[in-house]
Amino acid sequence: MIVESLIALTNPYSLLAVFIGTVSGVLVGGMPGLTATMAVALLIPVTFALEPLTGLLLMGGVYCGAMYGGSIPAILLRTPGTPAAVATAMEGYPMTQKGKGGLALKVSVISSFVGGTFSAFVLLLVAPILAKFALSFGPPEYFLLALVGLAGIVSMADDESSLVKALISGLIGLILAVVGTDPMSGMLRYTMNNPDLFDGIAFMPALIGLFSISQMLELTGSGSIVADTSVITKIKREPMPKGLGKYIGTGSLVGTIVGILPGEGATIAAFLSYNVARQRSEKKELFGKGNPEGIAAAEAGNNGCVGGSLIPTLTLGIPGNSVAAALLGGLLVHGLIPGPELFTKYGVMTYAFILSLFLANVVFLIMGLLMAPHFARISLTPTGLLIPVVCLFSVLGSYAMNNSIFDIYVALACGIVAVVLHKTGFSLGALILGLILGPIAESGFAQALIMGHGDYRIFFNRPQAMALWFLIILLLVPPAYQAVKRHREKKEADTLQPV
Repeated sequence: MIVESLIALTNPYSLLAVFIGTVSGVLVGGMPGLTATMAVALLIPVTFALEPLTGLLLMGGVYCGAMYGGSIPAILLRTPGTPAAVATAMEGYPMTQKGKGGLALKVSVISSFVGGTFSAFVLLLVAPILAKFALSFGPPEYFLLALVGLAGIVSMADDESSLVKALISGLIGLILAVVGTDPMSGMLRYTMNNPDLFDGIAFMPALIGLFSISQMLELTGSGSIVADTSVITKIKREPMPKGLGKYIGTGSLVGTIVGILPGEGATIAAFLSYNVARQRSEKKELFGKGNPEGIAAAEAGNNGCVGGSLIPTLTLGIPGNSVAAALLGGLLVHGLIPGPELFTKYGVMTYAFILSLFLANVVFLIMGLLMAPHFARISLTPTGLLIPVVCLFSVLGSYAMNNSIFDIYVALACGIVAVVLHKTGFSLGALILGLILGPIAESGFAQALIMGHGDYRIFFNRPQAMALWFLIILLLVPPAYQAVKRHREKKEADTLQPV
């Protein structure tokens, strides 16, 4: 069956579909507000006129390409093309400011390729087994998984002062996340009777404001992004930093596991991978200042989510995330029902689709490596030209999500607030984590208590839950130890200081 699938995939129309889909995905991912979900959903009507396999290959290529494409503007302009690229922006943009944008892009594309290829291998080899594992996760585990992500807020701080500000930032994100309709009771919260807030604060416009618009506002007083433009000429000669393998491996594994869990997205995968890498790093003090280790982990994580999210989608019909849900719609339109038949009766088509993910990863790898020096030159664009163009795309992206003028105001307001928070030392990464994970934690907590009839032991009486508690402790202990150590050293220094 694999041989027949390879023959079907090497058809010129199939190869062209993968190529066009991947390149289109990179371009869509590179535009703020135009997410992979939107791209796949818009492609579904186009696939009506195509053969089912060609349509699937096109959508799969867009999915892979967009997950990588979001890192390009995130690194060069601190403007994440997709929500999953937020963690990449935190390390990539400082590297661009140092004139190392080309190196950051190189690390990004190689990490994305490894993460995507690893998850595709997992999808090809053990999809049915891992789909059953995903079903063992219930509301208690989803609540604890959100706590794992929120525990990463602590690791974003370097000292006691920044820890307090990171926690406050995370709290602001959680407060913004509860605006809208209570998922359990249906009560309206903090909406001020504004219908546009009944569904809560739209995440993508808020993200565009917090990163894209705020960065353009901060650039208004400077001539260009890069202080020393002469370093741009050295892009092609920069080798990959040593020691990134373990961070790419960590991101690939974490991203694939998070992708398998229904409802979890690449954004959570990227942040979890980033936080785990920060804990493992011997250069923790460089995180947030341009550390390629963070880019490697985050990009491997969000691309690892691609294959992982397709495991429950293809085997159980349960989408791993919103992009997989759109792709599931494409399957159903062509009469392909997820389940055992997809791997037996329609096995040739299914395995050709899975194998096309490997090809899509190779396409964006070649594209990224060849184009990195040219992409990096975007950072030389004068701010007088750059600011209006990025702001225009940001406004269009904010509006395009829900066709709502209110979302544009949300983006503008978040942009102004982000400038103030950044200038005063608060963490935008922690705020985004609170905004993303707040709804997941709230729903999981409420549903788990209903399941347990109000008994809190439900969060401790399953092996999956205990494993997640162990992971939470693992993330919290090192920062706590470092804080105690710094406090002790400071106390000893004060004691030795002459009066």
